[in-house]
Amino acid sequence: MGVTPFHRSILEVRLPKHFDKPTDMRYDGTQDPLEHLTAFEARMNLEGVGDEVRCRAFPVTLAGLAIRWFNGLPQGSIYSFSDISRAFLAQFTTRIAKAKHPINLLGITQRQGEPTRRYLDRFNDECLEIDGLTDSVASLCLTNGLLNENFRKHLTTKPVWTMHEIQTVAKEYINDEETREEALSKAPRTFPRVGKFTNYTPLNLPIVEVYQQIAEKGILPKPRPLKDRTGGNKNLYCDYHKGYGHLTQDCFDLKDALEQAIREGKLAAFSYLIREPRRRYRDQDEEGKTRSAKRRQEPEGGEHGLTVINVVTAKNAAPRSKSAHKKDAKILSISSSSTRNSKKPPFISFGPEDQWFNDVPENPPMVITARVGTGLVKRILVAQEQIQTSCSATCSTRWD
Repeated sequence: MGVTPFHRSILEVRLPKHFDKPTDMRYDGTQDPLEHLTAFEARMNLEGVGDEVRCRAFPVTLAGLAIRWFNGLPQGSIYSFSDISRAFLAQFTTRIAKAKHPINLLGITQRQGEPTRRYLDRFNDECLEIDGLTDSVASLCLTNGLLNENFRKHLTTKPVWTMHEIQTVAKEYINDEETREEALSKAPRTFPRVGKFTNYTPLNLPIVEVYQQIAEKGILPKPRPLKDRTGGNKNLYCDYHKGYGHLTQDCFDLKDALEQAIREGKLAAFSYLIREPRRRYRDQDEEGKTRSAKRRQEPEGGEHGLTVINVVTAKNAAPRSKSAHKKDAKILSISSSSTRNSKKPPFISFGPEDQWFNDVPENPPMVITARVGTGLVKRILVAQEQIQTSCSATCSTRWD
């Protein structure tokens, strides 16, 4: 026989023939030792065994750090199960869970959308971790955390309830709640219908009266058939579909069909029904707005499609030097760039970049705008002595 902390009196006792060893119970030194010890004693009470058998069976439940601790006990130091219980709790006392205070129950409240049954399960689990909990405190905290208004009002009819009484009353409210949830889950889901068009033409009469006036004219297409609905409400009748399920004024198919007919001009003979008869086709109107905006950005005076020349300069002679020629080119590029980026037609005027005309103050230039063939000359700058020649020559020239 090896070294063991049990006294010889314990080792001499035989285990019962049909004794079920608690091999399914394991304690490795990381759990609450009090919980393990309580569960072990309950198991031994169920087996109906004595003190010596309990001592022999207890090491079977130990593992890891716990079994190493047990094997390190002095030889022959255990005479009874109370000896091993005290030593066990003393060794792993830091693992004993701290008892919770009843005030912790105030933090257990029913969440939005949480079933009452699940809330009660969480509440009961928390109650088990509180030592010395009274029924008055438990019932007060439970009532405080309830969202089920009917159940909550019922609990306020009595100052103190036992937890057993609360569980009995709760069954009725839980059953009602779950019955309603089951009925809602079986009910067919309805999804909001979205119309075909973003905007609808305003009508001078309710849509039901409008439909009644044009129903026999063959203007509107036949609607798609309604889906079969078991036990449909007979009070919801649609005159357009000739069936039950929704009212005529709520029919999206009818609204879409009317709007389509208005945009296609099929209700011209019924213009009095339309609040804005001039805007029968809103899509075309939006396109018209876009075209108008583009026209406002284009040059005035029928310049669309023309080749626009912003500046033409002319002098008696060629530029006096290469630097003067570069200066003229710079003026032209500045004038053309500013015109392309501007949203408004450019003004025919002179800016600081035109200061080179100061060289000839005795011959101020003349500004001419001319449309020549497919081109538009915005500014023709000519010297005084060439005004007659340039004007007649430019205006009579055709551009290929």
